[in-house]
Amino acid sequence: MRLLVIAIDGPVGSGKSTAARRVAELLGYTYIDTGAMYRAVALKALRRKISLDATPELVKLAGATRIDLRAGSRENGGTQRVLLDGEDVSASIRTPEVSQTASKIAIIEGVRRVLVAEQRRAGAQGGVVMEGRDIGSVVFPDAGLKIFLTASDETRAHRRWHEHQQKGDAITLAKTLEEVRERDKRDAGREHSPLVRAEGAVLVDSTAMEAEEVARLIAMLAREATANQTGHTVS
Repeated sequence: MRLLVIAIDGPVGSGKSTAARRVAELLGYTYIDTGAMYRAVALKALRRKISLDATPELVKLAGATRIDLRAGSRENGGTQRVLLDGEDVSASIRTPEVSQTASKIAIIEGVRRVLVAEQRRAGAQGGVVMEGRDIGSVVFPDAGLKIFLTASDETRAHRRWHEHQQKGDAITLAKTLEEVRERDKRDAGREHSPLVRAEGAVLVDSTAMEAEEVARLIAMLAREATANQTGHTVS
């Protein structure tokens, strides 16, 4: 029986990472955070002070960068570790500056081409839960299960703001809402791999749902998709 590729796409703050990690746990799959790849390249560009207008340099940088995603441990709460050229940058890539830079780098076709190839390689054997903004539409359009996870602007902004508060970032809820809306506009309007609901993707609105509810719903859909492959029924 071939294991599924589960593609979870959606806008910022929709709960993709939390849901994907939990779904992977429930199914015994591998979780792959594609956004972390763009953040890692963004961090490296910031460190090297490469202008976001220097497209050829950024594409070259992406091609010369090694990004390894490692499963989390009990000691760190199961959070996936991100290694940038061998350095653990799991915390460094989660700052507002890196987040904003990553969203701008992600619109560059050459950078996306490099990282999409890595994502396809990582998920080629199935048994993965991969989340991002173009997984079901571009990276794995034939994924066994495609989810488009969303929530209201206000709910998504509050979630992001809460994350910033936990990390001690000095940012207001109003500013976070503004950034969420700017990010939505940039993601949906980019020329290459815009954020869209992929054909055949199941729409899940998490506005009034707890994270565990979302994850268990997706896991149930995955089991149904697996059963359909084999002709079995889900009990």
